[in-house]
Amino acid sequence: MIQRTLAMAGRLGWICVAGALFGLATSAIAQGGALPKATSRDGQHDFDFEIGRWTIHLKRMLHPLSGTAEWAEFDGTSVTRPLWDGRADIEEFETANGTDRVEGMTLRLYDPKAHQWSLYWASGRTGQMGLPATVGEFKDGWGEFYDQEPINGRQILVRYQWSRITANSAHFEQAYSDDGGKTWEVNWITDQTRVKE
Repeated sequence: MIQRTLAMAGRLGWICVAGALFGLATSAIAQGGALPKATSRDGQHDFDFEIGRWTIHLKRMLHPLSGTAEWAEFDGTSVTRPLWDGRADIEEFETANGTDRVEGMTLRLYDPKAHQWSLYWASGRTGQMGLPATVGEFKDGWGEFYDQEPINGRQILVRYQWSRITANSAHFEQAYSDDGGKTWEVNWITDQTRVKE
């Protein structure tokens, strides 16, 4: 009986604390005040590092999510141009390895209300824009972007990561997860070096 009474008193104590906090918050709002808002930083220039001409080294896994780890390597260039005063850019990407080519284009659009970027990849092989957009943002110099795509007949989580960004270099990885994000298999790696002009 005593244990049940103590347990009930403990629950009532938390309820009283929650009620008091709610009362303070509603009182502040009623008196013309407002609750503090979480601040989102303006990330519209997050991709400014990409503007210009780059040499690219690409490693691409040939058969992602198949249990094999056969990779092909490519070398080439990319050129990124700014649009809309930094709220968008477009990148042309061309690589080859003697037997194969990877050509594409990335359109990046910044949403100033959400403070997030939407990235759209268009393949030179298919001539089509990949949908849906891969969406995300930069935090502390690290960019993460996610979407869900049909791959091998299944919906797979896709993650893009930008890291190791300097004035003259950058690193990018794409990874797939077929277990809801518990594990990730990296299948596309690019290392970029700025072309001095």
